[in-house]
This record gives sequence, structure tokens and C-alpha cells, in this order.
Amino acid sequence: MMETNSQSPATMETEDDAPAPAQFSDDTAACVVSVKGLKDNWQKWSDERQDYQKHNPFSHDTRPSVVVPQRGQDDYGRPLQGSTTEQRGKDAHTHIGREVQELCEVIRNIGEPRDSEGGDSSGDGKVVCVEFGKLFERYVTISNKLVGVLLRARKQGLVNFEGEMLWQGKDDQVIVTLLQ
Repeated sequence: MMETNSQSPATMETEDDAPAPAQFSDDTAACVVSVKGLKDNWQKWSDERQDYQKHNPFSHDTRPSVVVPQRGQDDYGRPLQGSTTEQRGKDAHTHIGREVQELCEVIRNIGEPRDSEGGDSSGDGKVVCVEFGKLFERYVTISNKLVGVLLRARKQGLVNFEGEMLWQGKDDQVIVTLLQ
């Protein structure tokens, strides 16, 4: 006669006779722990996100605690102090500053010294000038943002040129002057 796993009602086990709880191997325990860790991490992120949204002026949460900077205030249009957005802006500003310095160095190297009045080369008020076409040909191997860097350098008072924008081909004869 074959034995079966089912037990008859007369031979039921009591709590004292029950087998010990199953022991987990190390892999199974790590899996259980990591799932619990994932749940805890998700809950922490969720709580932080909800708190952030309470202070976000663009969220659909219209709590009166949200302070929206008004036009004219010092922090209007600026990222939060210490945020990653603020840091990215500072890094970009530094990078553009280096590109402007590099452009000025290229103009110094390939340009021709002239008087600031545009006359004779002798005198104290000398500036360095170069045609846009020549500058474009040299600078294109360094960066593809020449016009943007020129505009930034003009805004900072480092260079000057005629017109609002320079176009390759059309404005190749326009003189770019390094002022400092």
C-alpha cells in the first residue's frame, strides 16, 4: 500500500509537534533584505518629493506656504541657493569665461596691432584687429560657437565689431577689434 502525504483526522499534529520554521539560505535572506531596503528607499524618496512639491510654486498644490518670488526681488528668476541648478549655472559661466579668454588669445595671435583711432601703428593706444573671415577659419577648429562667444566678449567690453550679428561669407571682411 502507498503512503500519502495527507493525514487522517486521527493523527493531526499539534502546535508542539509542528516543524520548525523554514531556514533561509544566505541568498534568500539577502533578497528579503534588499526588497525591504527598496521599499524603505522608495518611501523615503516619496516623502521627500511630497515635501518638495509643497514648496514648488509650479505644482498643483496651492498651499499658502508656497513663497513665490516677485519681480524686482533679489532671488527672482534665480535658482535656489545651493541647488544643483545653481551649480550648473556657475559651471557654465566659468566655462564660457574660459572660451572668451581663449578667443581673445586667438585674436591676439592672428590679429594685427593698430592704433585705436585706426591710423598709424605707432602710439600708446594700440588694439589688435582681425577680419571675421580669417578669425572664423582659425577658430572653427577650436569651437563651433564663434559668433556666440564673440557676442559674449562684446557684452563684456573685450571686443568690438560692426553690426548686430556676423554671418560667415557675408561678413568675412568685417573687422573684429580686441579692445584689451
